[in-house]
Amino acid sequence: MFDVTRSKIEARMRRLIPVRIARRFVRQQDGAAAVEFALVAAPFLALTFAILETAFVFFAGQTLEATAADSARLIMTGQAQTSGFSKADFKTAVCARVYGLFDCSNGMDVDVKTYANFAAVNNTSPITNGQLDTSNMVYTPGGPSCIVVVKLYYQWPIYVSMFSNNLSNLSGNKRLLVATSEFRNEPYGPAGTC
Repeated sequence: MFDVTRSKIEARMRRLIPVRIARRFVRQQDGAAAVEFALVAAPFLALTFAILETAFVFFAGQTLEATAADSARLIMTGQAQTSGFSKADFKTAVCARVYGLFDCSNGMDVDVKTYANFAAVNNTSPITNGQLDTSNMVYTPGGPSCIVVVKLYYQWPIYVSMFSNNLSNLSGNKRLLVATSEFRNEPYGPAGTC
């Protein structure tokens, strides 16, 4: 009788030991913070880097806009025309105003065109098959009272792309930044042909 009771108690204990271990494991809080951080860290860091990169792209776009407005004054006031600026000279003047944010000498493209009126201005994007098409980019600053459009193009590299809604609009994971300045040249001398 004593042996039967002892065997029943031992059998019950064997069944309770795994339950006790499982309960003790569930109640443990030692590594909970590390596990929770491991689950949240990757999406948090990816989102943080995506936000920072988006901010850099917008900052670079604003810098390019300010540079376009500033360098377009050289053409609007006739300084570029009277000094005999070529396309390379104007690009050098543009690069002097960028302040090191861009790889201006290798990545900046300049397009300066003259139009008969403001309605004739063409603002289509020069992207062909996911690449920037520079074949139609010229430098014609026009004369006094001519309508001129100055466009600056820069291919900004994109490093963090999330959820296929990334910032790139060119192949090679780049975003085309465009800054445009449209104006009528000042009457700085005798009227010429536009």
